[in-house]
Amino acid sequence: MNNYEVVPNIISGKDLDYLSDIYNWNFNACKLANHFIYEVKDEEIKELLINVAQVHKEHCRAVLNILG
Repeated sequence: MNNYEVVPNIISGKDLDYLSDIYNWNFNACKLANHFIYEVKDEEIKELLINVAQVHKEHCRAVLNILG
């Protein structure tokens, strides 16, 4: 294992695969939560789903920021 004083500005193929998986998991969770927002009648559950969708959306943005 390398110990870097400064992290190199590269992303390995393995890192890219992992980031892709993280993005896809969060994108699908966000999409699913958004779908159910319109399916439920209970306002408390709807609010929770809105929050869940927002969290996953922020995670997607974080991955995209890493990829810059």
